[in-house]
Amino acid sequence: MNNPILTIVVPCYNPRPGWAQRVIEHFQAYQRQSAMSTVNLTLVNDGSNQNVGEKDFQLLRQAIPNLTFISYETNAGKGYALRQGVHHSHSDFYIFTDIDFPYTIESMLAVERALLEKGGIAVGHRDESYYGKVPLFRKILSQSFRWFIKRLLNLPVEDSQCGLKGFDANGKQIFLQTTVDRFLFDLEFLVIANGKAPVYA
Repeated sequence: MNNPILTIVVPCYNPRPGWAQRVIEHFQAYQRQSAMSTVNLTLVNDGSNQNVGEKDFQLLRQAIPNLTFISYETNAGKGYALRQGVHHSHSDFYIFTDIDFPYTIESMLAVERALLEKGGIAVGHRDESYYGKVPLFRKILSQSFRWFIKRLLNLPVEDSQCGLKGFDANGKQIFLQTTVDRFLFDLEFLVIANGKAPVYA
């Protein structure tokens, strides 16, 4: 594909102080290393009522000219926010991640490379180093859920809840079919996509 365009979609709800500068630093670091001809950012303010103000948006607009900003007053959930962001973005490929950019630039670039090579839907992967940073109960819950996904739902990937995912234009149409607004919207996406598009980690 010549001159491919990528949009990174990021939902925002009551982020930690200093979030805008962190977004700028990570976005620009990714942009410098990306193989895409253009990298856009779509930021969705999902009804935040703290740590989000006009000064943050001005900072973002000055640093990231190719920014699309969407905002509404009532918190509706991450799934809803991402659907809004994806719907209002127009690219060849899309990647979504969290407002604190918890995944490494290399992890994001790996998703990008997979999309350029295979298209479809690329799901990020949380390795043992990730689980070493979370409480034991959360680790057990997450790994039990991964077992459920693999064994009972017969999906091609285990880790449906990883907050890093990418997809092409066909994946966008599938993602916009989702209806879950909060927890498990990722799982709904993969269930709908199963058999309709390549899904891989």
